[in-house]
Amino acid sequence: MKYIDQIEMKGKRVFLRVDFNVPMDKEGNVTGDKRVRASIPTINYALEKGAKLIIASHLGRPKGKRVAEMSLKPVVKVLSDLVKKDVLFLDDCVGPAVEQAVAKMKEGDIILLENLRFQPGEDKNDAEFAKQLAALCDVYIDDAFAVSHRAAASNSAITEFVPVCAAGFLLKNEVEYFKKAMVNPAKPLAAMIGGAKVSDKIGLLENLIEKVDKIIIGGGMAFTFLRAAGNETGKSLCEEDMLDTARRIVDKARQKNVRFLLPVDAVIAPAATAEAEAKVCDVKDIPKDMIGLDIGPATISLFSDALKGVKTVIWNGPMGMFELAPFSKGTFQLAQAVADSGALSIIGGGDTDTAIKKAGLSAKMSYISTGGGAFLEWLEGKTLPGIAALEK
Repeated sequence: MKYIDQIEMKGKRVFLRVDFNVPMDKEGNVTGDKRVRASIPTINYALEKGAKLIIASHLGRPKGKRVAEMSLKPVVKVLSDLVKKDVLFLDDCVGPAVEQAVAKMKEGDIILLENLRFQPGEDKNDAEFAKQLAALCDVYIDDAFAVSHRAAASNSAITEFVPVCAAGFLLKNEVEYFKKAMVNPAKPLAAMIGGAKVSDKIGLLENLIEKVDKIIIGGGMAFTFLRAAGNETGKSLCEEDMLDTARRIVDKARQKNVRFLLPVDAVIAPAATAEAEAKVCDVKDIPKDMIGLDIGPATISLFSDALKGVKTVIWNGPMGMFELAPFSKGTFQLAQAVADSGALSIIGGGDTDTAIKKAGLSAKMSYISTGGGAFLEWLEGKTLPGIAALEK
């Protein structure tokens, strides 16, 4: 795979696929610019090298139709402020008007195209639509890791029709940190997996068992494992149809000599509310009318000790319902334990990212992935079409 700093861009028309799938309020104002900021290093580099920059993204799921609320037009001001340059917005992404505007570009100019998903060919990975996009440029740069797990015209088919293709700096970081986590990790390697459901993480757990030295399980999914081991879990989240799968995963870990850690105590309450009276109990003693909503202090100590001495940590999924103060301690204290471990820490998943931010520890993590679903699928060992297209 080539990277943006290995190619010539001066005077070239550069098509940059980014992820500007930003949150907006009902008035159409951008309420969070994190995804725009994530591609600024790539954008600035291309401009410094004399590119004529054509930026393309999706926003939401308009399903091949124009949806006014999903226009990328509000992103223009955010982008313009960040790059300190005027940005020309075009109300389509292909067609004669777009071709004419691109033909008039000078070095250092920026065009932002309208939502790619307004065109039905985008989600279908349609070759004809990809050819129309490719005709706009001399160089293709992909910097949208978050959609790498979806084959679309703008991240897959387009690479067949542009002579020079490369990854931007954001995508480069994702690839390099993934390799540090899963291809050539410093050992011991620990994976901390939380979140609600075992069913969402089966592929992930199966693949990790082949790679890691320790697996730490928290969040709602822990109660399925605890029930599978014969514990009463009360009204806690439990996937009854996943009990045999949970046992199989634990057995596989044992066979591979992977240390598999489950909670030993839990913070329980009669309801998942901030006002509910919370208390701690052993996982063997959860009353039938109570819900487990966080890991308890003994588990925090157990998991924190397990992180000592590890060289690499992969973390996906919170340890409890951290959004509510009574059930946030497990996630926040484990975040501190990861920060204190001195290990290379690679974080994936929106909830985990949010929790680490809330704990004020984002700067203490080595890398926080920008792609929730893409990060998960990569950890599962799946091929990501957007990455595979660049590697070809």
